[in-house]
Amino acid sequence: MSLIFYNTLSRQKEEFSPINKSKVKMYTCGPTVYNYAHIGNLRAYVFADVLRKTLEYSGFAVLQIMNITDIGHLSSDRDSGEDKMTKGLEREGKKLTLENMREMAEFYTKKFKEDLEKLNIEMPSGMYFASDYIAEDIKLIKKLEKKGYTYKISDGIYFDISKDKNYGELRGKKTNTDDALSRLEKNVEKKNPEDFALWKFSDSIGFPSPWGNGFPGWHIECSAMSIKFLGEQFDIHTGGIDHIFVHHTNEIAQSECATGKRPFVRYWLHNEFVDIAGAKMAKSDDNFFKLNTLVEKNIEPIAYRFWLLMANYRTKMNFNWEALEGAEIALKRLYNLYIELHIKKGKVNKEYQTKFKEYLGDDLDTPRALSLLWDLIKDENISGADKKATILDFDKVLSLGFKNLKEEKIPSKIIKLSEERELARKNKDFQKSDDLRAKINSLGYEVKDSSEGYKINKI
Repeated sequence: MSLIFYNTLSRQKEEFSPINKSKVKMYTCGPTVYNYAHIGNLRAYVFADVLRKTLEYSGFAVLQIMNITDIGHLSSDRDSGEDKMTKGLEREGKKLTLENMREMAEFYTKKFKEDLEKLNIEMPSGMYFASDYIAEDIKLIKKLEKKGYTYKISDGIYFDISKDKNYGELRGKKTNTDDALSRLEKNVEKKNPEDFALWKFSDSIGFPSPWGNGFPGWHIECSAMSIKFLGEQFDIHTGGIDHIFVHHTNEIAQSECATGKRPFVRYWLHNEFVDIAGAKMAKSDDNFFKLNTLVEKNIEPIAYRFWLLMANYRTKMNFNWEALEGAEIALKRLYNLYIELHIKKGKVNKEYQTKFKEYLGDDLDTPRALSLLWDLIKDENISGADKKATILDFDKVLSLGFKNLKEEKIPSKIIKLSEERELARKNKDFQKSDDLRAKINSLGYEVKDSSEGYKINKI
């Protein structure tokens, strides 16, 4: 199975070729756990899950690492303002201590994991709190310091981007626009507006370091943790498109300058936003929905996964309730058609499997994969048993929950009436057969005939 992914680093589709031919190392930017994840955030993890499962479906072993940011992520890209975890404690009226910060982090991490489970997202091989790896952050900063990439100003230790001739490669070496620069900190002490913090000083809360009490920059956390668990060079890094311009650009700079190895990551894959009324879903703007909001509206969370798969991960999606409700209706229709299939063991249809692999291999084309699923179910030339086996094969990646579907137990009275009707049909007593069908319908069930026998469904 050949795989082609759109690599942000090269700005084109490339054939995937990992460093190790049998094992893929993959890093997924995790949440900052100062609040509940919203459904826009969760798109990144559905995408990473489909990517991981596609790799596994292709025969690769995958080592996927995810960070949990519980300190150091400031309220914007500016290297200024409050730490988001600090803002979380203030919102909840809790005293600003590392203990309270960790307690809050563990609470929201638990809720995040529950959301992943509801969306049938496989847990990463490792999921780690950033605050447990301060020593690794300091070690990496010291390497940069020794090589002359850092300087100190009143509020912290900064990376000097002028020392890195490759800075900005991920974004095409584009210079910042006035709008982008306006989002960066206007700090007259910095040598360059885009120089970024490696360590921020703090008198109120933080960790000891060779430079003073404080906390690591958000970017250094991901570099230190990915290097620790995946090595100085690895295969894939995922995240949202909002990470490209600053966070991932800075990750590359500090990692490659510290280790002297390029590229830090071979393939950078980024998912688009989920918007509401044309605006990015964001906690800071208070325009977001939690996954439980869907549950409160009697919509199954897995319907949201299905809705996301209806578009390519690089396509912006605009959330609205009507579209999601339509997706849930379509998914339930698929479930019902699946349940109606013959229950005996079948074989995966190779022709459909080849097409499925082809679609997934073309930059995770899930819309075509779902269209193929519908084609398979409607194909009268394939037995129900083989359809069922092939659907279960597809679901190793799609993870829509087909294998967990259970038929509702049919009452014995309905089974007896259906058997009588089947006998009447064989005896060509069609009037009695029609009468029995009507009686079964009056009791809330229907009988569907096929070349493989009859099937009872609840109306």
